[in-house]
Amino acid sequence: MARLAHGEASVSELAAPFDMSLPAVSKHLVVLEKAGLLRRRIDGRVHYCSLSPEALEDASDWIAFYQQFWKQRLNSLAKWLAKEEGATEPNDPEETT
Repeated sequence: MARLAHGEASVSELAAPFDMSLPAVSKHLVVLEKAGLLRRRIDGRVHYCSLSPEALEDASDWIAFYQQFWKQRLNSLAKWLAKEEGATEPNDPEETT
């Protein structure tokens, strides 16, 4: 995915930096293609891949929503835990003097 951010690339170009067979890389690309994250263009025997920006925007929106959701939930949990810790701890002797 990072390589495709720089533009279209052939399957061979995408496979080059990895210690994997071309068929193994192709299987990974098929998964990304089925997920709608990349497009494949065939020119003769060469397959070229490029990012599908629409799907990436959808994924980004989904991630942003859940990032905010979990941030709010975790902040609420932290506040609740801080309150509970304060309620269950004995009084600090320095506070009563």
